[in-house]
Amino acid sequence: MIDRDYCVTMARYNTWQNNQLIGSLKGLEESGLHQDRGAFFGSILGTLNHLLWGDMMWMSRFERTETPTGNINDSAQLCPTFSAWTADRFRMDGRMTLWAERLNNIDLKGDLKFYSGVLGRETTKPMGYCVTHFFNHQTHHRGQVHAMMTAAGHDAPVSDLFLMPEDI
Repeated sequence: MIDRDYCVTMARYNTWQNNQLIGSLKGLEESGLHQDRGAFFGSILGTLNHLLWGDMMWMSRFERTETPTGNINDSAQLCPTFSAWTADRFRMDGRMTLWAERLNNIDLKGDLKFYSGVLGRETTKPMGYCVTHFFNHQTHHRGQVHAMMTAAGHDAPVSDLFLMPEDI
């Protein structure tokens, strides 16, 4: 289904997109980032927090490390400020890039067994599906942030994968 090169490309894309969002959101007041905009996770920062928490959760499953604190219902409050989120986002993007670069194609085969808080039980899914979901989840929620920024009258960054610079 997928291979190492796909994962490396998507990790690069994730970093590029997050760096663009950080640049675009720096001009917003903290109150504007916390403003409830009717999205599933409320605000721009709430959505970014949920996305970061989700990345932390999936990476803990892929790497067999400790899961993040809280659950999906708490995820929107992960980082109290944009500055805290930016620092944690930078670390997570680096972790994801290193993970992708160290992958072998065989690592993407077979099944991943993990506890799903959403399902409330252990589950087993194909690893390739889980990794594909991981990257799709990022794109989905960044799209929500993009829509909130646009609706608030702010410029949102370009998100087309084919426009990603080669040096990212």
